[in-house]
Amino acid sequence: MQDARTTSKGIMATREHRNDQEHRDALCSEQEYVTELYARLDAERARVKERYRTALRAPVDLANGGTLVERDAEVRALAEEARRLDVADSGLCFGRLDSISGERTYVGRIGLFDEKNEYEPLLLDWRAPAARAFYVATAAHPENMRRRRQFHTRGRRVVDFTDEILGRPDQAVRGGRGDSALIAALDAPRGHGMRDIVATIQAEQDRIIRLDHSGVVVIEGGPGTGKTVVALHRVAYLLYTQREQIRRHGVLVVGPHPAFLDHIARVLPSLGESDVVFTTTGDLVPGIRTTTEDAPDAARAKGALTILSVLAAAVADYQRLPEEPISIELTDVTARIDAETAEWAREEARGSGLPHNEARSVFREIVTWVLTERAISRIGRGWLSRSDRDAWEQLRTDLVDELADHAGFTAALDALWPILTPETVLAQLYTSHDRLRTAGAGDALWRATGDAWTVSDVPLLDELVDLLGRDPSAEKESDKAAERENRSRIEYAAGVLDTLVSREDSMDDEDHLFATDLLHADDLAERFLERDTRELAERAAADRDWTYRHVVVDEAQELSEMDWRVLMRRCPNRSFTVVGDLAQRRSAAGATSWDAVFEPYVPGRWVYRSLSVNYRTPAEIMSVAAAVLAEFAPGAAPPESVRSCGVAPWSRQVTEDELPSAIDDFVHEESGRAGTSVAIGPPGVPGTVTASETKGLEFDAVLVVEPERILADGPRGAAELYVALTRATQRLGVLHRGPLPQALSGLADR
Repeated sequence: MQDARTTSKGIMATREHRNDQEHRDALCSEQEYVTELYARLDAERARVKERYRTALRAPVDLANGGTLVERDAEVRALAEEARRLDVADSGLCFGRLDSISGERTYVGRIGLFDEKNEYEPLLLDWRAPAARAFYVATAAHPENMRRRRQFHTRGRRVVDFTDEILGRPDQAVRGGRGDSALIAALDAPRGHGMRDIVATIQAEQDRIIRLDHSGVVVIEGGPGTGKTVVALHRVAYLLYTQREQIRRHGVLVVGPHPAFLDHIARVLPSLGESDVVFTTTGDLVPGIRTTTEDAPDAARAKGALTILSVLAAAVADYQRLPEEPISIELTDVTARIDAETAEWAREEARGSGLPHNEARSVFREIVTWVLTERAISRIGRGWLSRSDRDAWEQLRTDLVDELADHAGFTAALDALWPILTPETVLAQLYTSHDRLRTAGAGDALWRATGDAWTVSDVPLLDELVDLLGRDPSAEKESDKAAERENRSRIEYAAGVLDTLVSREDSMDDEDHLFATDLLHADDLAERFLERDTRELAERAAADRDWTYRHVVVDEAQELSEMDWRVLMRRCPNRSFTVVGDLAQRRSAAGATSWDAVFEPYVPGRWVYRSLSVNYRTPAEIMSVAAAVLAEFAPGAAPPESVRSCGVAPWSRQVTEDELPSAIDDFVHEESGRAGTSVAIGPPGVPGTVTASETKGLEFDAVLVVEPERILADGPRGAAELYVALTRATQRLGVLHRGPLPQALSGLADR
């Protein structure tokens, strides 16, 4: 018996040794392949950077039709390619697929090809159609694949791999480690920014990322479902499949607050994409940046579409009639603008359909015609006959010219139809009870200071840009100045060329080639024009009229009807990826249903997708948050957590005097651990931030302070508490002064 056991153990040890040796041999082979991929990446990167340096130094071949614009386009394209290759260095290869027919396909951050072997793919871009099986193949649905191998890398080194056998549901994962890469990524301490998930995209996420839909895609999911990162990877996928269509206009990403934008800012660059503008709704109008929020009543009033009639009425209030005739003293006669004339001019101007500032020219034209006709009849009555047409026309021309330069006439026009700015209209509306009543608005909009802009003011200012239009006189002066500058530049260039031609030594040879034989003055002047060398994202962010090819909106449930009007103007083709969770809505003007938001803009062109798996919040913490969710949104199902952290959430009751030191203790304790932490409390508690300031963010440890006050802070207090509880990825603590809310009664005492 002893001999048998010894023999059995020896056989098992030999088998384990053989398996370990096979694993080491396979690991060594994979390392060799990945090393070769990096060698090709380095070579390609060096080649592109050399082409970039050459293009940057190369002169423009004007003789053969070359232009600075073409040279700049080549330089920018090479710079973009260099950036794409640079970011590929981090986690270049994720793993490989083995097909049933025996073919091996390696999948990674970018595509690499063997130019000497008919461009055979050595590494497949994760966005390529052939790479889809790497993310969606399962044991039950293998997608014609036999095995998926996922690499665990550190820098350029493959430290381990996991094999998943496909097509055999009873033997799905060797050693039961199929999700080890995912779990390892989820358990890792958080840094100070979101990481891409390109190596660990899950099947339900991949289906949304690759969704072929040209309209609006709504992605709804509870906390931790990865909806934000899915939306960003969808952008990267769209840029891969529609690069030429998108790159000329770029992508706009709208987030809830600046900290969130900082948090996600490196995801798309890590995927090689840079033609993206990141903004909040408070920054959508160039020149205005605000994070200040209105009280709920004001936010609700400003966010509803009914504010459109208020704005229109506020503008119309400036289009006035004179209470008494306005006298205009001309050289030979006194003309008067009476209410009847002004009313006719006003109706014509309003009927033109032009914005207010541009319609002023119609108003001016009518008033000018009336005044000149009246003045002509009075001036010429005694000395001009009907046959003196030239004299009549000259008199009319003189009067029109005199009115055009007449300060009193211009002042009258300013009083009856002034040139306005959005800021002027809105500030004067808010600070005047009379204007608010005239515009049909309630006192909820009144405030003492007009230009202290809030987030809810931004879409109103944007709307007023269209209602008012441009200032034609200012644009005319700008055009004149530009023309003068251009003429001056050409004259200077002509002088330079004349100087070159007139040099005495050039006269010695009758066959001498002169500068003017190769270049005209206007061509030389054009070479010294100041060109816009900003990247697309910089130009787009500074231009209110820029239109984007695609827009991503995060925390979309918080946007008002007026916010959506702004965004629809920014994307005329209505291509959106919208991310949100109606259960987390806190804004009084926010969305109550996706149908109500999108049917007016894209009827039948929007689709809904949901994410149900919680990758961020461990089960121990999610069970606490789910109890809060059940109280304020009983019909909403919490997302299911894929992991546990092994640490039970706790609560501790403190006095008012003990609260500051308890918060400090948490900060001190967490400072000695890897990862990030935050204390979340109601407004005004020192050492904490509000839940709204952490929306979309995640932390290893979260301390929720005074949840009873968060719940009591307005009608959406429960949603705020739900957000606060679900920011943690590892550890959750609660400090309370008053009685602990019933939904949190299951927390362990500490």
